[in-house]
Amino acid sequence: MKKYIEKITDPRQQGKTKYNLHEIITMTICAVMSGCEIWEEIIDFCKVKENWFCNELKLTLANGIASHDTFQRIFQIIKPDEFEKCFVEWVKSIKTNAEKEYISIDGKTVCGSKKDGKDGIHLVGAWASKNQLALGQIKVDGKTNEIKAIPKLLDLLELSNSVITIDAMGCQKDIAEKIIKDAESDYVLALKGNQGNLYNDVKLYFDEEKIKESYTTNEKDHGRIETREYYLETEINWLDKKSEWLGIKGIGMVRSKVIKKDKVPIEKRYFLTSLEDVESFAKSVRGHWGVENSLHWCLDVIFNEDSNRTRKDNSAENFSVIRRMALNALRKHPSKMSLNRKKRKCHYDVSFMAEVLFSVF
Repeated sequence: MKKYIEKITDPRQQGKTKYNLHEIITMTICAVMSGCEIWEEIIDFCKVKENWFCNELKLTLANGIASHDTFQRIFQIIKPDEFEKCFVEWVKSIKTNAEKEYISIDGKTVCGSKKDGKDGIHLVGAWASKNQLALGQIKVDGKTNEIKAIPKLLDLLELSNSVITIDAMGCQKDIAEKIIKDAESDYVLALKGNQGNLYNDVKLYFDEEKIKESYTTNEKDHGRIETREYYLETEINWLDKKSEWLGIKGIGMVRSKVIKKDKVPIEKRYFLTSLEDVESFAKSVRGHWGVENSLHWCLDVIFNEDSNRTRKDNSAENFSVIRRMALNALRKHPSKMSLNRKKRKCHYDVSFMAEVLFSVF
C-alpha cells in the first residue's frame, strides 16, 4: 500500500511536518477496519496499538501518535483526486481478471455530511460483482449531475471486457458510446419515462409481442418467493433512432413477481443493451443490485457511513475512500466469517488484523 500512498502529494508545508503522511493513512485504515468511526476513536485505537504498528507494520512513528485534530486536518487538505487514484491503483492490484466482469455504477449520498441546510456529498461509485470489490468513486454536486460524473469515472477505472450497468439517470447516448468505444465493454442501461417515445415504444413492444428469448430465476427468502423473468429481443430494426445508440443489440424487460402472504405485486422494468445473450442480460440486471446490497448497505450498516458527520473541506470525501479500503480488505480475506465479525475480530485480535492487511496491502 505504501507505494500507492507515496504518490499522494503531501499538502503540508515541507520541513514543518512531525507526522508521516503514509503512516497517518495506514493507521486510519487499520482503525476504521476495526470499527472506529470518529477521529477521537481512531486516536484512542492508535495509541493502544502504537507498539504493534512499530513492531508488526514497521512504522517509525518518530514523534508518536498525532492528535485527533492533526489527523482530521490532514484528511481535510489531502487532494481527493490523488487519494482516489491511489485507491483505484490499489484495487487493480488485488482484483482478479474475471472472464467477464459485471460492473454496476450508481450514486450514494453521505447523509451525515449535511450541514447548515447544505446537501451532503454525493458520490458516484462502481462495484465489481464477481470480484466483490468497490472499484472507485467520484464526487458530484448532487444526484442530477451524475450524468457528467459517469464518463469521468469510466476514464478513471480504465475498464475493458466488462458489462456495465447503470440506472435510468445514465441512460444517455454519449455514455453508451463511451462504454463501447473507450471502455471497450458492453452496457445494460435502465430505460424509464425520461426517454419519452423510446421508452413507450419498448414498453408497447413487450406488452404486445411474445418474446422467445427468456430466462427465469426463483428465490426464496424471509418467507417470500420472488420470481424474475428476463426477456431479450435482438430483432430491433424497427426501433426508432436505433442508429443513434452505438452498439445497441437488443431491448430487454424484467418481470418481477413477489409472493408474500396474500400479496403478489408485479413490477416490469425495461432496458437498452449491447448484449445478445439473455442469460448474460439476466446476470447483468441481477448483479446491478450488488451495488446497493453489497456496497451501499455494507457501508451504512457495517461502517455506519450515513451517520458519520465528518464533513469539513475534503474530509468527508477522503474518509469515504478509507471506508471503501477497509471494506475491500475485509471482503478479500478468505475466511467465511461475516463482515461484521471480521471487523470485530480486527479490533481485539492483532494477528488477525495483520493477516487481513498483509493479504491485500
